[in-house]
Amino acid sequence: MDLQEKKTWITGASSGIGRALAAELARRGAVLTLSSRRPEVLDEVRGEIESGERHQVLPLDLTDTASLDRAARSLLDRWGSVDLMVHNGGISQRSLARETALDVDRRIMETDYFGAVVLTKALLPSMRERGEGRFVVVSSLVGKIGSPLRSGYSAAKHALHGFFESLRAEEHDAGIRVTMVCPGFVRTDVSVNALTGDGRPQGTMDRGQARGMSAEECSRSIADAVERERDEVLIGGKERFAVLLWRFLPSLYRRMIRRARVT
Repeated sequence: MDLQEKKTWITGASSGIGRALAAELARRGAVLTLSSRRPEVLDEVRGEIESGERHQVLPLDLTDTASLDRAARSLLDRWGSVDLMVHNGGISQRSLARETALDVDRRIMETDYFGAVVLTKALLPSMRERGEGRFVVVSSLVGKIGSPLRSGYSAAKHALHGFFESLRAEEHDAGIRVTMVCPGFVRTDVSVNALTGDGRPQGTMDRGQARGMSAEECSRSIADAVERERDEVLIGGKERFAVLLWRFLPSLYRRMIRRARVT
């Protein structure tokens, strides 16, 4: 897939992987719409990336379903089509399941799962009409496996895999493609901003996150996977082998994850 002039919409573009990916895709020639809840920061991102005047800002809140529909309609009115939808926006969690308020679980699911589903359903008819389009879904390694202190987050990421794997099969003959992205430890503020049991942010960076790859390196791997039309890509260091361990030696994985340092 040649990214040159591809109309690309990125959620969660104001920080972390989304911000780095915006810069990387702009360098590869994509034309971007940048979305998050913080329009002032999105303006900064647009000012930093290559050919900033070619790109646009579209603020949105992934938990506000009505606003997502309006945003999709306004973008389609402006652009006519979206070639590449990058579902990157989301929030993580650091709390025991028994100590996590149900409204925190719901907030994570609304942000990480339902936001992506609403935008996908809004864009799908126009992609089908054109006979092409790709969804890039930034999930996580915990979308493939479970981990302590991430029950709600892992559930939302698992849900993304279920939805988009089904969509991939349903819409293949219509020209719709899906790339599932599963990062491990990436040096961003995801753990700093992760919700604790009462909904407040953790406020500290996990040890693994601090030692992880840079967001820029992660974004290069994502862009490469899109260009190569990969169905799925695992990104990170040795933590990626946890997926293989879970797949082939699940009992061993379960014993190891109980003792693992996960913050």
